[in-house]
Amino acid sequence: MTHNGEDTAPLRRPEVTELRLASDGLEPQLQTAPEPSELPHDRSQAILEAAKQIGALLKRAGHPFALAGSVAVYAHGGSRYLQHDADFAILPDDAEAVAATLREAGLEVRVPPEDWLLKTTCHGQNVDIIFALAHQPVTRAMLDRAHILPVDSVLMPVLCPTDLIHSLISAFSEHYCDFGSVLPVARAVREKVDWDAVRAACGDQPMPAAFLFLLERLHVIDAQEGQP
Repeated sequence: MTHNGEDTAPLRRPEVTELRLASDGLEPQLQTAPEPSELPHDRSQAILEAAKQIGALLKRAGHPFALAGSVAVYAHGGSRYLQHDADFAILPDDAEAVAATLREAGLEVRVPPEDWLLKTTCHGQNVDIIFALAHQPVTRAMLDRAHILPVDSVLMPVLCPTDLIHSLISAFSEHYCDFGSVLPVARAVREKVDWDAVRAACGDQPMPAAFLFLLERLHVIDAQEGQP
């Protein structure tokens, strides 16, 4: 979900090739991660496999979370064309516990310069563990609004469409304003979004307001009441 592409330094452990689910006091069951030559040739499927693995780890450990980003859009019926990474929203206070769960499973956890996420790699794909969306901390209420949806064969919490759209368009700024990447997302989930709530949450931010105006002109959403 990040767009700046900065390199980050590894924390504590080097990358390993075994994944193991966090155990409940029982002997952990080892699962061998695919070697790079065994990864799906389809990049989108590789990202889905990473999302499924991380989602299963977080579920088993009992961490509150919700799938976010492009994989969440896919879970809500959007495009399967995934070319970036998998994103998970967690509570800020759970960051250390989540990092410990990932390390226990044999995954490297990296701490980037940004203070609102952690990074890991699973099945050769980047995974962002995010505890602030739309410049605001992830909240329990946001996670409670998540929908339980299948991501291929794994059921997991997925950000509700309204929170998902808000998180995407609130990231727009003078330095990052890629309407083209979010337009198909808005088209895909438009009937599931509370657009009045999105407008209220975005307030007077100029870039989100411009995007909402574009959606109105393209007849993706209805014009705000009282507007032409």
